[in-house]
Amino acid sequence: MCGIAGFFGQPPNGAAAVLADMIGAVRHRGPDASGIHIKETAGLAHARLSIIDIASGQQPMRTADDELSITFNGEIFNYVELKTELERHGHIFRTASDTEVILHAYRQWDVDCVSRFNGDFAFALHDARQRRLFASRDRMGVRPFFFTRQGRCIYFASEIKALLTVPGITAEIDPIALDQIFTFWCPLAPRTGFKGIEELEPGHRLIAESDRLVCEPYWRLTYPRSGEEEEDRRSEPEIREELRALLLDATELRLRSDVPVGAYLSGGLDSSIITAAVKHIRSDRLRTFSVTFDNAEFDETAFQNEMVAALGTAHSAVATTPADIGALFPQVIKAAERPILRTAPAPLHRLSALVRDEHFKVVLTGEGADELFAGYDIFKEAKIRRFIAAQPQSSRRPLLLRKLYPYLPRLAGQSQTYLESFFGARPGDETDPLFSHLPRFRNTASAKMFFSGALKAELGGYDALADLRDRLPADFPRWHPLSQAQYLEAGLLLPGYILSSQGDRAAMANAVEGRFPFLDHRVVEFAARIPPRFKMRALREKHILRDAFQDLLPKTIANRIKQPYRAPDAPSFSGPDAPAWVSDTLATDRVRDAGLFEPRAVEKLMTKCNSGRPLGFKDNAALVGIVSTQLWHDMFTKQAAQPPARKIA
Repeated sequence: MCGIAGFFGQPPNGAAAVLADMIGAVRHRGPDASGIHIKETAGLAHARLSIIDIASGQQPMRTADDELSITFNGEIFNYVELKTELERHGHIFRTASDTEVILHAYRQWDVDCVSRFNGDFAFALHDARQRRLFASRDRMGVRPFFFTRQGRCIYFASEIKALLTVPGITAEIDPIALDQIFTFWCPLAPRTGFKGIEELEPGHRLIAESDRLVCEPYWRLTYPRSGEEEEDRRSEPEIREELRALLLDATELRLRSDVPVGAYLSGGLDSSIITAAVKHIRSDRLRTFSVTFDNAEFDETAFQNEMVAALGTAHSAVATTPADIGALFPQVIKAAERPILRTAPAPLHRLSALVRDEHFKVVLTGEGADELFAGYDIFKEAKIRRFIAAQPQSSRRPLLLRKLYPYLPRLAGQSQTYLESFFGARPGDETDPLFSHLPRFRNTASAKMFFSGALKAELGGYDALADLRDRLPADFPRWHPLSQAQYLEAGLLLPGYILSSQGDRAAMANAVEGRFPFLDHRVVEFAARIPPRFKMRALREKHILRDAFQDLLPKTIANRIKQPYRAPDAPSFSGPDAPAWVSDTLATDRVRDAGLFEPRAVEKLMTKCNSGRPLGFKDNAALVGIVSTQLWHDMFTKQAAQPPARKIA
């Protein structure tokens, strides 16, 4: 895992200095070593986090004939098998690194090499003979890759802050991206928060030559047409057995490392399965790490301790209070490089700092299971809402709404009338392809009432929901309703927020690499073919996954109802323990100068927060969104980026 940066095209004046500044901005991703390489019209830079082939895996790496060079972030987990195959084709290797495998795979299979990689990766490869830059990103979007064009030159990097060190490249807020964030929690790729700066989409590759730039998919997340042959027709026990074998293999592949590998342990089903899988594969004592809270609404300590006792792991935890979140939040936004509507990345930022301080660089986590196996309450919610809509006159069906979100006390305490109004379908919703997510999108978007008149005018009636509908795959209407809902989670929120602001950025801020066995593309493709009835049995989420691994888990964990990872929102920025920067950031003149929100409305919201009354979803999302947007504006657009001190090892 590392930081990458570079350019392709007509080289700028002082190219070496430009590369040094770019890679210096992301040295936190790779503090172990750094380097640059310039050849003809390409410049590559690298900040290394040494995990595989520590002795000889330095980058940028070149082939012996100096025709190919690469800067690579991430891991190719099947590099051992690929290396053996390439050696049979006559390739000779000088290192034991997965980086060199990419170079030889490209030479053997050209740009189609990425289809053979099982990994989490973002890389840029310069082919001097063909005068081509070839870049690619992993299928699920675990590792980031951003790029922008200036004149006849393309600049790219792991993080946007590296691009902003290039003379002439500035951060200008994209109002449409901001509207998308305040609807979906993230921009719709390739859009980022800044005009003119793009994100290479998950499962895509970029090919740049002197006269063209192409971004194209090499893989797409897809599901079978409902009831058709692509769906797995085997018995549930047969599917369950293969799922178990596949996930164990994916976990074993992600244990390949020349440094120790630990695991995050939340106390939920997903991280518990991964941790138990590691113990099943390896007998040595595993190091586990977790977050705890002083508020029972968020804390999962009891379940964490139960798994630690069951598996005998060596465990460390970091306690997190609202004050801790408030103090750390500016660093979280600096790492995320975009506004966020939840504080959840902050405790994970603290957790990765604990992992770093314990001298670990790699952790396995359970991300992806909820998206692939229908674990979130939003899937149950959509099923119940469809059930109610089928018989709108029924008085009994709406009572099922009380089974939703038991971990949200304010919602659970609402009247039946309120719940039916909150979750109820509007005319035409049943035929809307976004049916499963409409309540979430609409409730999140209500925070846009705080947008300033100038921002609303600039948006000019832009409709984020219509934009998303236009981007859906052609086969989307033919998928099962559960598959449609899963696609919106796995194809949008997962790469756009969970693997980004809450994943890569939170971990790599402290030079920690997260690995995700559930996101092995073989597991993803296999899970997509599993019949929906095996994923959700009645309202039992992740049915087949639970049964596949129940023998490795305590019964209380195997049967535990999903409690999503959450963190305190409004209390982190209000009350007597609120950090001083909050009042400065939300001062009326600061809000007015930024021009993104109505100052008077923000004042009223803060008064409500400071009253001590608990806030609902809408106000919490609005507060965190406003706070993070103001911080983001101040960090990236208000102040000129200061180039970091140059240090090339």
